[in-house]
Amino acid sequence: MRRLKRVLGWIVGMIVVVVAGLVLSIPIDALIGSGRVAALTNTVIPGPAGPIRAFVAEPATPGPHPAVIMIHEWWGLRPDIIEKATALAADGYVVVAPDTFRGASTTWIPRAIYQVSTTPPAQVQADLDAVFAWLAARPDVLADRIAVIGFCYGGRTSLLYTLHNPAVAATGIFYGMAEVDPAALRQIRGPVLGIFGGADASIPLSEVEQLERNLTAAGVDTRFTVFPGQPHAFVGGIEAINAGGAAGEAWQLLRAFLAEALHGQPASSQRLPERSAPTQSITFFGALHHRFVCGW
Repeated sequence: MRRLKRVLGWIVGMIVVVVAGLVLSIPIDALIGSGRVAALTNTVIPGPAGPIRAFVAEPATPGPHPAVIMIHEWWGLRPDIIEKATALAADGYVVVAPDTFRGASTTWIPRAIYQVSTTPPAQVQADLDAVFAWLAARPDVLADRIAVIGFCYGGRTSLLYTLHNPAVAATGIFYGMAEVDPAALRQIRGPVLGIFGGADASIPLSEVEQLERNLTAAGVDTRFTVFPGQPHAFVGGIEAINAGGAAGEAWQLLRAFLAEALHGQPASSQRLPERSAPTQSITFFGALHHRFVCGW
């Protein structure tokens, strides 16, 4: 019995140490990473709760141009988003990547969870309203052709913001999910692109298929593609995109989608990945990610 008590005491002690370490790691990571976002951004946009830092990429040719708001993952604003914004601007868009976490950026999962769970959704929507209005007021932007796209947390946020703002011209969701009243989807006026991984350990394919059905039933022009065998966040930075494969193909789908929705160019005859029924396993960390990002 004494031995059992010692073992149980050791287990409880280890749990306490691990939890304390995770909690303490959040402010330590914040201290170490202070200045990350400021180093990446080049613009400050007035917002209702204070200035909003953002990275803005512009086309080389004179405007007016369509515009794209690109929303980061749950990590916060990072270099891979800057790379993608810069690449997209070369296609003739004014691209804005706002910092929706107000200076927080990390590579550490506990802090990413903290960032998502402590950032009020109403604050994010108000900040995006300010970014949208700032873009629409620019003389080099076509105010009726502003799209919103995002990755992971940003994909979810893009869908929610489109429901909030019917002026959004097109929406791109990269492996993001949200529980939405199907009736509310009728408010969406522009097309919706969805890119998902068939082996995503955090988003059940049944939820992807249900969202696709609900959007279609609501009369929304829906373009969903599931890439078999691909995990969550399989579209990385520009290096991964340029290497081709699923990341490159997904990026080309985005380019073709925006060209049609914002530039009015006919859809190209791109080869879409075959929709299959891939084997999917939801892991513990995947479920955790789903809880804090999709349940936000």
